[in-house]
Amino acid sequence: MPLPFLTADRSFETAAESALPYADRDRWRRPYRPGPWRVAVAALGLLLASFVLFAAVLIALTGSTTSAGIVLAVALLVIAGALRLLRMGVWVSARGLRRVGLLVTRTVPWPRVVSVRTAQQPVRWLGLPRTVQGQALTLVRKDRPAEDTPPLLTTHDLDFLGRFTAFDRAADTVEAWAAEHRRG
Repeated sequence: MPLPFLTADRSFETAAESALPYADRDRWRRPYRPGPWRVAVAALGLLLASFVLFAAVLIALTGSTTSAGIVLAVALLVIAGALRLLRMGVWVSARGLRRVGLLVTRTVPWPRVVSVRTAQQPVRWLGLPRTVQGQALTLVRKDRPAEDTPPLLTTHDLDFLGRFTAFDRAADTVEAWAAEHRRG
């Protein structure tokens, strides 16, 4: 029984015929992978949610359904928070640039973007109030001063802490999207 996905003897034409994941430029996409810190925190949140769900089942079997409903709601909030944490970041499409936060999502159309550039500046460490010297990908908009706009990406956030080459690749990709779509 031939298994073409495990062998190297298949032709390159079959691979070229499949649709590329980035072919649709109107879809929102994150130009980088979520960092290991972000994935680890979300995984711990989902692990906590599994224990809370188990507790909800035990409470439902032994106690009141109202208490079980409250514990179930807490578990669903923890699951929603973990999934939202995984979704956070910078997303790009042909329509604009989108910054997804934990509670708020903001979209800036490309015509309102003046520039996207990397700058050496003090950045927040893991989103906490403590600042350290690092690099940040900053957005300059037509309708706001540059000081009012928070950085899009930093070298010390959950996605790029300790991964400087990944930050450089992501920043270059977002800058390339901005340069391409501001022109046209």
